[in-house]
Amino acid sequence: MEGRPIIREADLDEYRADPDFAGKMDEHLPLKSMYPDYDYSHGYQWGMAIDLTSCIGCNACIIACQSENNIPIVGREQIIRRREMHWMRLDRYFTGSPDDPGMVYQPVACQHCEDAPCEGVCPVGATVHDQEGLNVMTYNRCVGTRYCSNNCPYKVRRFNFFNYTKDTPEVAKMANNPDVTVRSRGVMEKCTFCIQRLNRAKITAEELNQTVSDGGVMTACQQACPTEAIVFGNINDPDSHVAKTKRNRRNYALLGELNVRPRNSYLAKIHNPHPGLNGRKPRKGE
Repeated sequence: MEGRPIIREADLDEYRADPDFAGKMDEHLPLKSMYPDYDYSHGYQWGMAIDLTSCIGCNACIIACQSENNIPIVGREQIIRRREMHWMRLDRYFTGSPDDPGMVYQPVACQHCEDAPCEGVCPVGATVHDQEGLNVMTYNRCVGTRYCSNNCPYKVRRFNFFNYTKDTPEVAKMANNPDVTVRSRGVMEKCTFCIQRLNRAKITAEELNQTVSDGGVMTACQQACPTEAIVFGNINDPDSHVAKTKRNRRNYALLGELNVRPRNSYLAKIHNPHPGLNGRKPRKGE
């Protein structure tokens, strides 16, 4: 990962010496776009931040996403062929020596880029950007060229190679989430920031003549995370939890040097092991 730090981490002493270390790892020319910027300063603007220090790699977010969004189980053979369907994956990075390795976890879903490279290459406009900053899919418009998957730097789009639900018994179909479309073969799909939950919260708030409060809507992955490593909300609200999290000095964008302007971001991992567990003698006062 030399020159492209996917995972950014430091121990507690290094962080105290330089709290801005995560941002200083970016080495690139000034980022400019050839397209005019869209004004995202009004209305709801959704974003997510994930704290790598809190993530324990339990996969609860992935299972919650699968259950919420009716994602099929494709089986071992299709996984070997790289035809997985999970909208969210958990990357694992190993550090240290093989005799005593360390591990860092990083959940990766669609980053909902403001300059999404997947949108411009779609020949039928099946993937577009909405006014709230979400990269959304129109399934009945998709013709399965997979150009968007080829152009995605995060490799988070999934293609339905088969109709995985055609033999599902009617009783089992009743277990599906009725708020989410069940996709058929030949279309691309991906994380939607649980748009069905967003719409439900906005409708409820509108009926009460209110706006969606901070914490008034949670994605499935956020709700299932046992360590609260995932924060989601309206980044246009400066007092929201997600906006405050993104102002943390550890915050950084994954592959930010590509200038795709992802709505997801990560907080660099901070190591603070007990001195008796890493071979270092305790310092005075520890």
